[in-house]
Amino acid sequence: MFTRRFMLSATALSAFLAAAPAWASDRIAPVLLPPPAVMAHQQATAEKPKTVAFTLTVQEKEVVVDEAGTTMQAMTFNGSMPGPTMVVHQGDTVELTLVNPATNSMLHNIDFHAATGGMGGGDFTQVAPGEQATLRFVADRAGVFLYHCAPPGMVAWHVVSGMSGALMVLPRDGLKDAQGKPIHYDAAYTVGEFDLYLPKDETGAYKRFGSPGEAYADTVAAMRGLIPSHIVFNGKAGALTGERAMPAKVGETVLILHSSANRDTRPHLIGGHGDWVWETGKFANPPLRDQETWFVRGGSVGAAVYRFRQPGTYAYLNHNLIEATELGAVAQFQVSGTWDDSLMTQLHAPAPIPAK
Repeated sequence: MFTRRFMLSATALSAFLAAAPAWASDRIAPVLLPPPAVMAHQQATAEKPKTVAFTLTVQEKEVVVDEAGTTMQAMTFNGSMPGPTMVVHQGDTVELTLVNPATNSMLHNIDFHAATGGMGGGDFTQVAPGEQATLRFVADRAGVFLYHCAPPGMVAWHVVSGMSGALMVLPRDGLKDAQGKPIHYDAAYTVGEFDLYLPKDETGAYKRFGSPGEAYADTVAAMRGLIPSHIVFNGKAGALTGERAMPAKVGETVLILHSSANRDTRPHLIGGHGDWVWETGKFANPPLRDQETWFVRGGSVGAAVYRFRQPGTYAYLNHNLIEATELGAVAQFQVSGTWDDSLMTQLHAPAPIPAK
């Protein structure tokens, strides 16, 4: 029997279906890589929009954050700080499955700064241990955007414990400079900056905890002091230096994605520049040119490209030099190739000052 309530419900359902987005029908599931690597992707595409499916698995685990062996109870996406960088093109549908294994102890979710509505997806992805949820949204604006965990009442703690990453939404015709000319890069790297707040005991030694829940009260107390114990790239002081430096070659152009989920930062490449820089990471805006140091706002991801012109070891750091040299916010690029004396040369090596 057709009742008035049935008719109203059917009308509402029809209106909803008519307004629902036309999700892209072609579906792919790329392989994600741990940072600083970025998943394989096309820089520009003439193909129609796709549904790009990703899976992130929450891992709660103890990690070492410095060369002294200091540990923290981290909460991570796929086990890395930051989580993997996902890449799609503007107009693609992002499909994200968030898995919270039963071996974990905390509620988790994911907030995409690239998404519209529903607390960035956080409202639809709250998963207790032993649960998973799947979210879809259209990547309708170009840029590189932060994602992070945002469970009610625990957002800051989860973020500074490791739960953030980046989603890059490329224009379908690729990156452009301020004059609209195409920009091509040979490699892309993700640098995730984390401010850590590790509690100390009465002797001044860093405390060690058996689980995130056990660390909660002391960590929040340290957080409220607003003074980081460590500021690190990719989860650990020295994570991107020495043998772990990011490789490049003379003549190559590198795209650097710099995320900072909580604090403002000032990236600087010693011996190089930002040839083109999107400080806010939004590719619809013209990039800045020839930057020595740029500004990445807390809660965002900046993007910069640089073509390396000389070989050697380049320090890439937060140019609050105290935070870089004393707290750990330093990375390196190791660049191979032939030295160009026309760009720089040493006229005289260090020697004793001549007597008058």
